[in-house]
Amino acid sequence: MRCPGCGSLDTQVKDSRPTEDSAAIRRRRVCLTCNFRFTTFERVQLRELVVIKRNGRRVPFDRDKLMRSLSIALRKRPVEPERVEEMVSKIVRELESIGESEIASEMIGETVMEHLRNLDDVAYVRFASVYRNFREPKDFEQALAELSGDDEPRPGPAKPGPAKPARPSAAARK
Repeated sequence: MRCPGCGSLDTQVKDSRPTEDSAAIRRRRVCLTCNFRFTTFERVQLRELVVIKRNGRRVPFDRDKLMRSLSIALRKRPVEPERVEEMVSKIVRELESIGESEIASEMIGETVMEHLRNLDDVAYVRFASVYRNFREPKDFEQALAELSGDDEPRPGPAKPGPAKPARPSAAARK
């Protein structure tokens, strides 16, 4: 393992232990060149995943990028980091178990939204707003309607408009 401090390949494992969910091994390492200490995680990888972007480009799947985007959606939300890590592991396992080595970014986005919907409603709307490129308030209304299970967006409060002149009653018109 290359030292992130000096780049040396001369590192030594000082401690190894499984993570709480036993999905990875946490290793404490020390660089024998500069004495820099760092932690690595070792996970089972069923297959090498490639993401097919919307523009057709192919890039390697990056678990850390998924974790970063979820961290942004969950910023300042009452969700423990362990639950986020567990959710990311479930998403990755789900994607790996599809049986394809190439996965469309849309499938990843929909899978993430499905898991976020079960974890935190606000994070779901935040993620959806970026993933689906919301441009107007009605886009948020549609996402909120999806959360509540409605097919149609909820009607918002009546917007005050110009006052209409009162129509005289039929009796007053005679």
